Amino acid sequence: MNKTSLRMKATYQNMTKSEKKIADWLLENPGEIIPLSITELADKCGCSEATIVRFARHLDFCGYQELKISLAREENSSNMTEGLDEGDTPGVVFEKVIDTIYCSLEQTKNVLDHKELEKMANAILSANHVAIYGLGNSAAVGLDFQHKLMRVGIHALFYHDNHLQAISASHLKEGDLAIGISHSGSSKDIVEALDIARKAGATTAAITNYGKSPIIKKSDIVLYTASDEIKHTILGLNSRIAQLAIISSLYCYIVNRKDAETKENVGKTEMALQGKKY
Repeated sequence: MNKTSLRMKATYQNMTKSEKKIADWLLENPGEIIPLSITELADKCGCSEATIVRFARHLDFCGYQELKISLAREENSSNMTEGLDEGDTPGVVFEKVIDTIYCSLEQTKNVLDHKELEKMANAILSANHVAIYGLGNSAAVGLDFQHKLMRVGIHALFYHDNHLQAISASHLKEGDLAIGISHSGSSKDIVEALDIARKAGATTAAITNYGKSPIIKKSDIVLYTASDEIKHTILGLNSRIAQLAIISSLYCYIVNRKDAETKENVGKTEMALQGKKY
């Protein structure tokens, strides 16, 4: 399966302004590049021919012709479409799902601020208590976050009821950490919980999709994902996996520090769970 369109989306954040104009045109006009010369494409995108060549090389092609051939093959491939078609077999659906997940993870890698990630890790390690808030699709992610932090002995609780979120936030204090998980960043209950937590003196953090949203204004630390959810992914698979990748990275960082207390806590967890398996 050709991955040219996916590569454009995955590397979009690292493109120059002119290259983004080319990518935007190609993604919005699939198939229309086939009869165009490099000069005609440059005119349509409002850029120079040299920029077209640099764009092609950015995607690991030798030049414009190789890029055009790749996109032509992609256009002719019944497997490579943005959404799902009624005639798609389970195997084709699986491939499309994997493609969108791959693209979301690559985009998330490009927008995730490593300094903010380190700030979040250190805030978790130094917190007296970690309160995690999530609703709907984010609830499963919040529960997984609690599970991982508890395994290493960090006092963390996840709240998916909006009343309990407000109650929990009101009892936080300096030295505590409140983390809100919201793909849209516009979940009123999550934003309000972080606002209450911040006023109570706690540090606040958010895991949300890239862009401006209300949750950012209430967060001292922000970790961005990059996921375009479409109608076929209404259950938020792409965003959820990107969020889980961030959480897993934080967990691995904490475990990798390998201090005596962390090792002891991991060992206690494993011992406690041994009797739960045959």
